[in-house]
Amino acid sequence: MTLVWILSATLVVSLISLLGVFTLGIKAKAFDKMLVLFVGFATGGLIGGAFLHLLPEAIELGGCDRVFFYALIGFTAFFMMERFFYWRHCHDGVCDVHAFTYLNLIGDGVHNFTDGMLIAASFVTDIRLGIVTTLAVIFHEVPQEIGDFGILVYGGMKKSKALFFNFMCSLTALLGAVIGYILSQMTENISLFLISFTAGGFIYIAASDLIPELHKQKTTKKANMAFLFFILGLMFMVLAKFVV
Repeated sequence: MTLVWILSATLVVSLISLLGVFTLGIKAKAFDKMLVLFVGFATGGLIGGAFLHLLPEAIELGGCDRVFFYALIGFTAFFMMERFFYWRHCHDGVCDVHAFTYLNLIGDGVHNFTDGMLIAASFVTDIRLGIVTTLAVIFHEVPQEIGDFGILVYGGMKKSKALFFNFMCSLTALLGAVIGYILSQMTENISLFLISFTAGGFIYIAASDLIPELHKQKTTKKANMAFLFFILGLMFMVLAKFVV
């Protein structure tokens, strides 16, 4: 039954890559306004997920020292992925997009694989933790996948081709979920490591990648709305702490 939960949750996360189809008829200005709200909510969801759910659960499994050490490894690993795979939003078109489109697919594939392993480890530890972790991943994946779709189109791909490649890339999460489930059955330490590792990754993504996007808002109204949705993302995770 746990494996069913894992595969179902991972499939839902993978299907988010197809959200780009709903943006086809939206004008660029309206799309940008929507995207910053998604980013704000995702930032709050990631920070709340890391500090309110993942780290406390990991500490219960293995104590503070190992948890924070593994979280630092996760933080550093995501830094390396962003550095070497250029895994970040590129809304302003300031990068070499033609090369970046394929580098982005590689980096996103690695990221999705990690998401799958985390979801698996979370469900193996506790069903409630698995649900909350899946929600945190979804909050991040919505703006991420819409952004990835925009990058591929901006880089010269046809929209249909961009949707296809984005979806195929997202399926690496299923592979990560299966491998994560197998490893979690072999040793309990892998769950402790993966949960702590991804908490560090979530903190890095929110602080290094998403919050700078929110700071780019030039008008007071946009900045305030982005911050409001950040608070909403945090509050959702607070609510999930007591409900799920």
